[in-house]
Amino acid sequence: MDLVGACRAFVNVSKHGSFTDGAAAARMSQPVASRRVAALEEHFGEQLFERTSRRAVLTPFGRDMLPVARQLVQAADVLLNEAEAAKRKPWRLAVPGICSTVGLARLVADARGHGVTLDLRVAPPAQRMELLHAQQVRAALLAVPPDEATWSVPLGLAGAQDPGVQRVYLETLRMGRAATGLARRVWIQPEDDVPHIRDPLTRLRDAVGLRPAQVVAGADLTTAAAEVLCTRDLLLCSPAQAEELALNWRPLGETTLSRGFALAAAADGNPQHLEARLGDALARCLGCPDAGTQAGTAQGTTEGTAA
Repeated sequence: MDLVGACRAFVNVSKHGSFTDGAAAARMSQPVASRRVAALEEHFGEQLFERTSRRAVLTPFGRDMLPVARQLVQAADVLLNEAEAAKRKPWRLAVPGICSTVGLARLVADARGHGVTLDLRVAPPAQRMELLHAQQVRAALLAVPPDEATWSVPLGLAGAQDPGVQRVYLETLRMGRAATGLARRVWIQPEDDVPHIRDPLTRLRDAVGLRPAQVVAGADLTTAAAEVLCTRDLLLCSPAQAEELALNWRPLGETTLSRGFALAAAADGNPQHLEARLGDALARCLGCPDAGTQAGTAQGTTEGTAA
């Protein structure tokens, strides 16, 4: 027996003095209200209403039970309201700055379709960790090594000119002793200025004989991209970012680098719950190649050009 539903019918019928009017107030049909009240009477073993009157008149037993039944219905309503409010509570999520505006907008829209309200905070890797530890966000997409990642995004080098090759080798940027002019640089954007990306690239720089200043950490993506657009410098980035910036992207020849992301939640959060609903949407927003759309298109275009 639906005890709350039966009590709801009982309370509304007693309030309106009519099964018809009470059922309408309880948003159920009159036969349903009658069945629920009858089930409640059978459960109690006592009648709640006099059946001989045209109006629904409470029996003495019914009058005794009405206050408790009303409390139960009110408590159930409070519970339902709290559940709806909890579902609408925004997930304050820290996301990387490499996500495009349209990507973030689509993520928010996809989340709404899954009954999740997102409140996004765009921040670099270290700040996302700080926001999570300070519980200023409920969850964060953290930058992690590829072997710890839920989502991985390949990185390569992109420039304003078509390199005419399928892969770009860092050693081709080496300056000879008699060379004049500015050395070509590789710009690292803040999202990739993390040990598991920066350190392998720095070791490779040293191994192939590049100057220390040829691998530069940019203050922000805009500054780094501007340098690449007006010089022969290269930007370490994903295929999706290269497409957005109208740059020619190629994978690195000497090594493989990738961004790794994992979803972590604060004490009051459940990352598995969020990941199960929004895993595909997060992958698309981050530019994962196997998520299709932007990243897949960018990679296919650049590889096709190289071929």
